[in-house]
Amino acid sequence: MTTVTLPTVPPPPESRDDADRRWPRPGRYTVASGRSLTELTAWYGPLPTLRRRVALTGATLTVPHRSSGAGARTGPDSPAGTFSETVSESPSKAPSESPCDSSPDASSQASSDQASSNAGLPSFRFEFDGRYLTAALISERVDEARGRLQVTADLDVNGVAFPVLLRLRVVERADDRLLVVGRARLPYRLLRRATGFRLPWRRPATRLRLLVAAEFV
Repeated sequence: MTTVTLPTVPPPPESRDDADRRWPRPGRYTVASGRSLTELTAWYGPLPTLRRRVALTGATLTVPHRSSGAGARTGPDSPAGTFSETVSESPSKAPSESPCDSSPDASSQASSDQASSNAGLPSFRFEFDGRYLTAALISERVDEARGRLQVTADLDVNGVAFPVLLRLRVVERADDRLLVVGRARLPYRLLRRATGFRLPWRRPATRLRLLVAAEFV
């Protein structure tokens, strides 16, 4: 077993505070009635062929404690100015911590929430119920870039998880509130073949756009 110790520069004290300000306080947030907007648009080439509102029956934002994610990177017993890494054990520890702790009876929502919590990032869940779309969007990973959130998620349609990328813009954020607006683009033909989702025959489409605006409180 070979242990490598590398000197590192400790982060400034304000870095953790800045990271905490990006999200509301740790907890579970929901969207109140009348504080959301969801719209489905179908495009055939450059022409829109369908634009309908979709009911958002449920939406949750789970913000975990960042201390759990930070503790996984630097242990409390490690010196402040060093980072210890065990070469022979590090490849085997990383995959054994997350799957072994998960129960085989856990749902997909719990799995996605646990994965995001381990990463110290929030998790989103949107539930849609309408004439043209009945599905649930469950986040798998959330990345931040230039004030925007890139949510890698699965769109559960007819029991089939279809991968989507939801790009959200943070309009307002506070300690107890988060207002986001964004969209996801879906290839219609691939979605139809994979999930059986189908628009009326009078509404031809090559791609779909799902617009989401929600205020979590």
